[in-house]
Amino acid sequence: MRAAFTRHGNIVVDITTDLTPLSGEVLVKTLACGICGSDLHALRHGHEMVASQKETGGPLVYDADRDLIMGHEFCAEIVELGQNVPDHFQIGDVVCSMPVLIRSDGTHLLGYSNEFPGGYAEKMLLSSRLLLPVTNGLSPQEAALTEPMAVGRHAVEKSGATTDDVCLVIGCGPVGLAVIGALKQKGLGPVIGADFSPRRRQLAEQMGADEVVDPAVLSPYESWRQTARSEGVGVDDSKIRVNDVTPKPGLIFECVGVPGVIDQIIHGAVKDTRIVVVGVCMEQDSFRPLTGIGKELNIQFVLGYTAKEFADTLRAISEGELAVEQLITGQVGLSEVGEAFNDLGDPEAHAKIIVEPWR
Repeated sequence: MRAAFTRHGNIVVDITTDLTPLSGEVLVKTLACGICGSDLHALRHGHEMVASQKETGGPLVYDADRDLIMGHEFCAEIVELGQNVPDHFQIGDVVCSMPVLIRSDGTHLLGYSNEFPGGYAEKMLLSSRLLLPVTNGLSPQEAALTEPMAVGRHAVEKSGATTDDVCLVIGCGPVGLAVIGALKQKGLGPVIGADFSPRRRQLAEQMGADEVVDPAVLSPYESWRQTARSEGVGVDDSKIRVNDVTPKPGLIFECVGVPGVIDQIIHGAVKDTRIVVVGVCMEQDSFRPLTGIGKELNIQFVLGYTAKEFADTLRAISEGELAVEQLITGQVGLSEVGEAFNDLGDPEAHAKIIVEPWR
């Protein structure tokens, strides 16, 4: 079968071994697979990413010198059933799954495994115990966005966001848009989205942001203060916070993942702000702890999602609670994956490109 390989820092299309499902597994035809920012990092900084993961016990551990078939945001069709697969799954079923293959020798993270292909291949092996049916006629392309949108859902759940919060999302790329979507799905807000890109600000509005800010024109933190003050009209004066004259604490989601952003947020935040770091910074970063101490800030780092959050995200997309179609800005075949990686560097052109291996 054909696949797009990561090989020595390049994307190449080649032939790989056909697959046979073991007990409890299914062989699937990949219908759609999104390109994730983590894949861009893995292509360009694979050795550094793996070294960092080994230090911290993270899941993205593979041999960066060997061939890798990435792709962990996928929707697929069952084409072969292994033994002991539950009867309610049949050949032809369209499914999603967390990108994990469970075997007796351990758990393999699909898309970051040298042994098993991810969604940039024509076919994959999946564990039947993790399969979720795609319902309501949902397109494979939209269903493939379950995984990245679940990342935003997890960040919101970890934040403990409530209706008391005015939420500020710094960075409106795919991660920030997922956070905005999750906040609005839960009926939370106001939500302010901040990004330098006009296209990303437009997408933030489409995802439900109540206000969007161009940081080159207006400080996102000043915008937050103005909104928090207006939201606090009529509340008990005893709740007004010292030094900021706002009746609400801050909740800021960092969704950029480049050095210096956390430090900027720490300086811009008001007292008792909760900062949720969702963006993945691949480089060394620094900030001044005393500033955070003086403001009694709370910093929460997040990663991935739970099985429940993944399933609920697919349900929300299929039932129309969470609109994602507008995020799909391109569809490519295997031969165009390398070009798509480069194209994603332009925020005005693309948000999410979907790989269709059989295209």
